[in-house]
Amino acid sequence: MLTITQALHDQIVAHARADHPDEACGVLAGPEGGDRPERFVPMLNAARSPTFYEFDSGDLLRLYRDLDDRDEVPVVIYHSHTATEAYPSRTDISYANEPNAHYVLVSTADTDDAGPFQFRSFRIVDGVVTEEEVRVVEAY
Repeated sequence: MLTITQALHDQIVAHARADHPDEACGVLAGPEGGDRPERFVPMLNAARSPTFYEFDSGDLLRLYRDLDDRDEVPVVIYHSHTATEAYPSRTDISYANEPNAHYVLVSTADTDDAGPFQFRSFRIVDGVVTEEEVRVVEAY
């Protein structure tokens, strides 16, 4: 289960809305050895695409150096889908290389009449996708 604060949840959704029609992407960092997202780190979608996201290699290097300096890990890796449901694509699965991370997808497309912003979390390990419950709390 992913437990996330309302503030972090809202920041992810706001980023997805702001970057629409392109996919938004970023990370929620948290203390190493833990599973609690604490810091919102929006990233630039270097692909600038409505169907694909890619972290800029320089930005990604700076991110991992910063995480290392702060004794943090990427607890959540998030991105948006602009025309499909919030479920990992084959490309998303192939690029998932953080087995301990929660992969959050936000859909900015109303694909199932559930509203325009689906917010779902998955674990992706060795190509296997497992959806998990998301619990939004006011504070930890």
